[in-house]
Amino acid sequence: MTLRQQLIALYTITVREFLRFIRIWIQTVLPPAITVALYFIIFGQLIGSQLSDIDGYSYMDYIVPGLILMSVISNSYANVVSSFFSAKFHKSIEEMLISPLPNYIILGGFVAGGIARGLVVGVVVTAVSMFFSDLSIHSYGVTFAVFFLTAVLFSLAGFINAVYAKSFDDISIIPTFVLTPLTYLGGIFYSIKMLPQFWQDVSLVNPILYMINAFRYGLLGITDIHLGVAFGIILGFIVALFSYSMFLLNRGIGLKN
Repeated sequence: MTLRQQLIALYTITVREFLRFIRIWIQTVLPPAITVALYFIIFGQLIGSQLSDIDGYSYMDYIVPGLILMSVISNSYANVVSSFFSAKFHKSIEEMLISPLPNYIILGGFVAGGIARGLVVGVVVTAVSMFFSDLSIHSYGVTFAVFFLTAVLFSLAGFINAVYAKSFDDISIIPTFVLTPLTYLGGIFYSIKMLPQFWQDVSLVNPILYMINAFRYGLLGITDIHLGVAFGIILGFIVALFSYSMFLLNRGIGLKN
């Protein structure tokens, strides 16, 4: 295939994935906004008003970055895992695999759809947060970079989950038992400095901690983690997951049985 044909194919898959979730925005975009609004009301206003400031910011302002990124994580992951598994289930993915389309274009199209959903939901949640917090951006570059790279990472993770999933129940196991606990323990609602030293050390094993702290630096200018280390962790996971995703596609693991 020529480069132009590959770009057209990538564009087509991406648009299809975008339209797939935007047509049912009431199910895909609206619920995260409502959920985050409830977090702001319960944790930010009712509980947060009883707590002291953290690193010079009110509790409400402190949790905003984590809640925004949590929405990006869950939605970019959910979009790819559900879409790719549906393509497997309905056998439509086989048409792509036997076509002259390079595997990296197939992967790129699905990942782009996950990125699109993550960013759309992230922007909506950010807009909701403005009703509860005087949101300011400390560094536009860091904020957008973490925003985008996190969506890429969890889109790739969702793809790998979809490849191995054998039923629709399987696509909910990782989000329920791995992703959600890691997200909640990633420093959304607290600074790891508030933990005993042992639990601070344990928290450093959680990769989501680095993403949330880097994003918090982008918005508020504060972080518990060195920014260079955070970006190194994020980029390292992206390279590893992309390489493994390509390995799965090239070998046809979970796709050609």
